[in-house]
Amino acid sequence: MTQTNPANPAPAGLEVLSGMHEGTLAQRMGIEFVEAGPDRVVGRMPVEGNTQPYGLLHGGASVVLAESLGSVAAAIHAGPGRIAVGIEINATHHRSARSGYVTGVATKLHGGRTLATYDIEITDEQGRRVCTSRLTCMLRDS
Repeated sequence: MTQTNPANPAPAGLEVLSGMHEGTLAQRMGIEFVEAGPDRVVGRMPVEGNTQPYGLLHGGASVVLAESLGSVAAAIHAGPGRIAVGIEINATHHRSARSGYVTGVATKLHGGRTLATYDIEITDEQGRRVCTSRLTCMLRDS
């Protein structure tokens, strides 16, 4: 697949999507995109390098992963020539992670013309829920 609008990943493959995040916070956090579509985006992030002083995954790192996945999904949903801008995010941290990777799955809850909302579930390598987040993005012309 080819990308027709560098500001919108709608027609992009995963390699193009990853390339779009060069020099961004997502890259610095080590976020890797595994699957991307308008209804579901999956990505993972290492715990190492994203911890707080106690050696646990930083809650803010979980929120960065959640917003990165949900924003990509909303941008794909918005379509070519449109962008997604996060306007609200919340997160509940259920358990800690100390090592390995956490995986996030953003699933569309609502996809309208001007707003898109995603539920993001983050789990550890044992499949245990680490964090639940919800992101709402405003969709507008670029």
